[in-house]
Amino acid sequence: MPVLVIASGNPHKVAELGAMLAATGLEVRQQPGGLEIEETGRTYAENARLKAETVAALTGQWALADDSGLEVEARGGAPGVYSARYAPTDHERIHRLLQELGDSLYRGGRFVTAMALADPSGRTVHEAEGVCHGLILRQPDGHGPGYDAIFHVRQAGCSYARMTDQLKQQLGSRGKAARALAPGLRLHLGLED
Repeated sequence: MPVLVIASGNPHKVAELGAMLAATGLEVRQQPGGLEIEETGRTYAENARLKAETVAALTGQWALADDSGLEVEARGGAPGVYSARYAPTDHERIHRLLQELGDSLYRGGRFVTAMALADPSGRTVHEAEGVCHGLILRQPDGHGPGYDAIFHVRQAGCSYARMTDQLKQQLGSRGKAARALAPGLRLHLGLED
């Protein structure tokens, strides 16, 4: 059974990607404990590549990484690649963004996810991107990581925090990126369709 290391120390993200990859028959593992990779890229794709290549080279295994963020139109695309560093905690990040938006009627936004697959030598061999469009709510609706509670997805009729795992896989940026990456993943790892 091929091994795929998820280049993340975030157990929520590893579990979500593991669930998306369950049907592949891969043995999905989390990156080695204590590993911190500084995200120095200027784009989601650069950060995903950096993480995948580092983890693949360190473990000698196939590695999958993603990088994602929230882009708000009225904020010129911010917080974007700095979404996780916009403030120290999820609560503070949400508060800052809502304060910056104020009463603006322009509340369009999108979650963007880039994924990179690196071979055991540490070379990126396949990449994909997924986008989920929505609106920034005026106050949180539900509980979830990151900006999930203030991001309303029209197609789902609810906030990202209230979406089921199935809806997240179907409509969410990570689910879309994973589906776009799947054919290349199967090809490179020699998996059956």
